[in-house]
Amino acid sequence: MKKKIGLHWFRKDLRIQDNPSLTALASKVDELVCVYILSDISALDNIESPSNTELLGEHRANFINQSLIDLDLSLKNLGQKLLVIANDGLASLLDLIDSLGITSVSAEWHCGVNERNQWNDLISLRPEIDYIQENGTTLYQESQFPFSIKNMPSTFSPFRKKVEKYCHVEALDAPLSTMPSSPLNAMPQNAMPQSALPQSALPLNAIVTECLLTHNNHYPELFGGETRALAQLKYYFWETDLISTYKETRNGLDGWEFSSKLSAWLAQGCISPKRIYYELSQYESQRTKNNSTYWLFFELLWREFFHWHHLSQGSKLFSLGGVQQATKPSEINPEIIESWQQGETGYPIVDACMRQLLATGFMSNRGRQLVASCFVHELAQDWRYGARYFEYQLVDFDVASNWGNWQYLAGVGADPRGHRQFNLRKQTETYDPQQHFIADWLT
Repeated sequence: MKKKIGLHWFRKDLRIQDNPSLTALASKVDELVCVYILSDISALDNIESPSNTELLGEHRANFINQSLIDLDLSLKNLGQKLLVIANDGLASLLDLIDSLGITSVSAEWHCGVNERNQWNDLISLRPEIDYIQENGTTLYQESQFPFSIKNMPSTFSPFRKKVEKYCHVEALDAPLSTMPSSPLNAMPQNAMPQSALPQSALPLNAIVTECLLTHNNHYPELFGGETRALAQLKYYFWETDLISTYKETRNGLDGWEFSSKLSAWLAQGCISPKRIYYELSQYESQRTKNNSTYWLFFELLWREFFHWHHLSQGSKLFSLGGVQQATKPSEINPEIIESWQQGETGYPIVDACMRQLLATGFMSNRGRQLVASCFVHELAQDWRYGARYFEYQLVDFDVASNWGNWQYLAGVGADPRGHRQFNLRKQTETYDPQQHFIADWLT
């Protein structure tokens, strides 16, 4: 009988536990190869409006590299290793599939247009292979909804009410304690036989020295990987009980403890939303259940909405008129856009937030709303250029949430009001009354 050799393609699921696609593949093959396609850091001058290439800045690239190192260590504990392929589309992945005689391929489902197109391209190019794609990215499965994705609610509140009434979060997968061995285990660490592997494929330790890999001096806790994600979950819930006051502190602008900070790990799949949900449920049953604990779930539902909204709307998420196909006056002035990027607009609260983003790859939720509102309304720029810059800089960039939120602020998205403009002076008085945050970042 022919040996069954599986390949799991890690994408935005950089974790071992609660990874249904990986678990399903591991249960049905004799040998397993684990692969990640490493993207290049993008040039900042490539900031034109949406294209098929995802912009990747140094902050997020650094977080991804840290996550890959952690993933590789977890795989080694299970007798596996991570193979990394240089970013050349599917070419090297196809070479690897052919050279190793792969019989099954798995990857986690993702709502992104590019991610779904790439998966479909792979299937069309190697249709004879068995494919596995499970959804571990969202809280709910499409089959649970009391509506079709085509006819899903177009705004958040009716979506939330329906899923809270009709849907349930499925149980977590059992912890993955064993995995099939890798056919690469017998190969030397620093030299891959080119007859067996494509030239661009290397073990992680052979390329990590060439990658950006530094600590975030402002937020040293913001370090990639499943290990750190689970540690942050434990810290924010059980070690500090900070979750119990989340609703009161969530509008903070700087610091580590005013919010959960789980978004970066969620964006790279170092932790699943289901894992957070069940940890939250345990906390509510064992410690306290209040408006703050509900509000974290509420934020997870916003993420949920934007992911299914992206699936429903597809490439409309990137169009100037948004999902509403609305016409809004705007311009593209490179000098104004650069002044916003560099934190030199003359609006102190906006400039402080933008310099924070530039230095750290992080910005609070409140800050994101203020700088986006300024970009669209005070500066009157094409909102897509702001969204692209966030895509480049944010450690926690998530395609559905980022572009969905920008459309929301620009008045062309999933917002029944159609106009969200913040009074920057009033917002400063409310959220930085002593202007400590402004002073920290502008002096």
